[in-house]
Parts: sequence; structure tokens; C-alpha cells
Amino acid sequence: MLNPQWLRSFACVAELGGFTRAANQLGLTQAAVSQHVQHLEAQLGPLLIRRGRQFELMPAGAALLDYYNEVEASHKRLQARLSDASVDSGEVSLITPGSVGLALYPLLLDLQRAHPGLVIRHRFAPDPETRAAVLDKRYELGLVTLRPDDARLAAEPFAEEPLELVVPAGEDVKGWADLERLGFIDHPDGQAMATRLLARHFPANPGVLSLPQHGFSNQVSLILEPVARGLGFTVIPRHAREAFAQARAIRVIECGAPVVDTLWLIHRAEWPLSSRAIWVLNEIRRMQTFSRRVVID
Repeated sequence: MLNPQWLRSFACVAELGGFTRAANQLGLTQAAVSQHVQHLEAQLGPLLIRRGRQFELMPAGAALLDYYNEVEASHKRLQARLSDASVDSGEVSLITPGSVGLALYPLLLDLQRAHPGLVIRHRFAPDPETRAAVLDKRYELGLVTLRPDDARLAAEPFAEEPLELVVPAGEDVKGWADLERLGFIDHPDGQAMATRLLARHFPANPGVLSLPQHGFSNQVSLILEPVARGLGFTVIPRHAREAFAQARAIRVIECGAPVVDTLWLIHRAEWPLSSRAIWVLNEIRRMQTFSRRVVID
């Protein structure tokens, strides 16, 4: 490990172009600065070609100056992360279900555009992957549909996500026979969501598995494409339906009392959220397009 004071003396000599100026800048004697450079040369070989009071960096000297600059930059990044002083710059990492992610991601990008120092890192993922990513410290924030039973994770209600029965525009659902005629468009959580919602609307139904399946997609942004083309119906969270661009091509069927999932905000319990993460969450809650669906403590 190279002595930090020796490195500072060498970098100051290289920057200012002389030992006397470097000594004045550092508050040291010229002899001390010269001795620091000599110590480095004893370890690394010749760093400077001296021509009277002027000098030229040798290849080893140029490499050492690059090394010093990299160390200084790393030190500044470390200090910035530890101080957490700037709430509107730096990285914000969030991992969420696809449905609410479709609503959140544009808001996060709006924040980034308004605050160019922010770096948004967002990923769509199911609950198990989200829990693992937060536990492994790959993401600071996560949203899950089931409250985790793990003491290492802190969890609080963040938003409510109603389920909706969505059919092609112009279609209606008066009874189970209409669902059989339309056919089911499935997705990774489709059968579970449909079972919960349809049990409320059709309490004596024979089950989702009895319906003809007309399609499947694991991409939340594409689930409603076959519905919009008249190929079937599906049950999805409202956030996913609201993010779908072809709103006129689909219809939401009223199913009485809503079936609502609570989305849980999770992070590591051992340390508090960064001030940047808290600021971003508060900004999201203030945004009118999302605030009506966010759980306010």
C-alpha cells in the first residue's frame, strides 16, 4: 500500500509543475516533498525526468498519477455514499411486481428528468425474487404482494391493487357461460387472481380450470393484447390495466365488492432507508396520478 501523503505530494508536483509550488500548496517544506517523491521512486522506479527546475513525467509517473486520480475519485464516491447528503442525486434501486411497476416506472423517470443527478435502477420481478434481491442488498427497496415473514425484512403497506375482470370492448358478462364463450387469457398469477375475483362474482362457479384457455403471456404489458383483439378475457391488477395503451379496445366488468391486494414496501430491517430513498418515496406519494392508490399512514 502506497503512503497517501507521498501520493498527494507527487500528484501536487505533477499538477503544479514544480516542487516549490507543491510545497507551498501542501504546507510542507520543499525538502519534504522531494523526499516523498524519492520514497515512491525507491518502490516504483524513476517517475520524473528532471531538467533544472522543470521535469517531465516518465511512463511510471503517468501511471502513478492515473492511479492517484482513480483513488481520489473512489474516495469521493465513498464519502458521498456514506454522507447521504444529497437526496436528489445518486442511485435509487427498486424491484417490484410488473403491474405496479408499469405505474411507478414513468413516475421515477419523471423524477430523474427533473433531477438529472438521480440514477433510476428498476426491475420487474415476482415476490420470491424481490425478497432475495433486497436481502442480498442488490436493491434497497422492494414491493411484494405478500407480507414477508422474515425478521431481516421491514415491511409497511405501500399501495392497494384491486383486481379487475377485463373483456374485449363490446362484450358483456352476465353469467359463467359468457366466460366459457370468451375463453381465459392466463398469466403467471392469472389462475390465482381469477379464482379469488370470480368466486366473489360467481360464488357457485365450477372453477377457472374448467374454462377454455385461449392464451398465456408472462409479460405483464402484453397480457391485454389478446383481450383487445377479442381472443378472450383475463383478470389482472388495475395498475396493469391502466397502463395499457389501447383503453378503448377493452372493457372492465363490474364485479361488486372489490378484491384488493395490499402491496408491501420492504427493505432490510438492520439499517434505515437512505434519505434519498425516503425522498423518492415521498415524491411518488405526492404525485397526483399515483397518490389516490398509495396507502398513506
